[in-house]
Amino acid sequence: MVSSRNVPAWSDGMRVLMVAPPWYDVPPQGYGGIESMVAGLVTGLSRRGHDVTLIGAGRAGTSARFLSTYGRAPSERIGEPLPEVLHAAKAYAMSSELVVDVIHDHTLAGPLTAPARAVPTVVTCHGEVGGEFGEYYRVLGGALSMVAISEAQRRIAPDLNWAGVVHNAVDVAAYPFRERKEDWVLWLGRFNEDKGAHLAIDAARAAGRRIRLAGKITEKIEHDYFDEHVRPRLGPDAEYVGEADTARKHELLAAARCLVFPILWEEPFGMVMIEAMACGTPVAALCRGAVPEVVVDGVTGFIRSDPSELPAAVEAAGALDPRACRSRVERFFDVEMMARAYEAIYRRAITGPPRRAAAEPAGRSAGESRDLAMPVN
Repeated sequence: MVSSRNVPAWSDGMRVLMVAPPWYDVPPQGYGGIESMVAGLVTGLSRRGHDVTLIGAGRAGTSARFLSTYGRAPSERIGEPLPEVLHAAKAYAMSSELVVDVIHDHTLAGPLTAPARAVPTVVTCHGEVGGEFGEYYRVLGGALSMVAISEAQRRIAPDLNWAGVVHNAVDVAAYPFRERKEDWVLWLGRFNEDKGAHLAIDAARAAGRRIRLAGKITEKIEHDYFDEHVRPRLGPDAEYVGEADTARKHELLAAARCLVFPILWEEPFGMVMIEAMACGTPVAALCRGAVPEVVVDGVTGFIRSDPSELPAAVEAAGALDPRACRSRVERFFDVEMMARAYEAIYRRAITGPPRRAAAEPAGRSAGESRDLAMPVN
């Protein structure tokens, strides 16, 4: 089992074990929102003097000591259960050789090993927390200190053992700022119906604007959605440019007139929104999930309730100030703020009361630990 110090020495920094999902390199070379967030958090924590070890898959790409569960990230197997389970088992075995103060797990299967650990486990919920996902976290109960990535996400299951809310963030300095934009708009993400790429095309076309779409198409559900709803809509004014690597993604985000984000589910965050704004690009989005926590309506984008309202939002976004978009991300969504917030959560987890058994009922009120949340506006 992982051992810990008897008395944490804050002046020397904490020893943090970060466990990333196995699907992509950290940072990812293309798609990979969680992996991008993990890379940024490693950077922020390291800058603040903490000793970070990262367990992931593929190549080493951060300043942290890196332990790999797969020589090459099994991206082509995403959606299969076994790579994630094997990754969690290997991570648990690797962690038994380490001396750390806290484990921060970003995987789905990894938290199953938390009750057997001698040190606290912090889990960031990057996806759904309702339904069976919520039941999963309830069963694990007090073995986990859970972190929501938005207030919208925490409201879905307020009874879970939340330790706080920390918005995702990016290393703003790594994103190119461009004030003068081109005349086309952008959709960027994973080709899933919930992400609304078909609505983005319809909105851009109705606004009389060209649109470029960049994103991942690897899983069967993504191929099926693309073939049925996206491909028939492509044409001279709607172009699929492939899955963009980091350099190409930055280029697209910086050049676009606006990012169209027409989500059809309660998206818990939406990294692409802050990536676009870091480049000075406003967002035209539907009001779902965390969108109102990220975009300031009329300042860094436009938030609308119905797809029929998106064309006007796409057109109006061109008049917004790119510097206001960049400033918003610098103030509220930079890795420094994210690292500081997680640092406070780690300390609370380490010095707090003994953890409850996994099956014991647990849950903090939705308002508790609000002091750890990043500012909204």
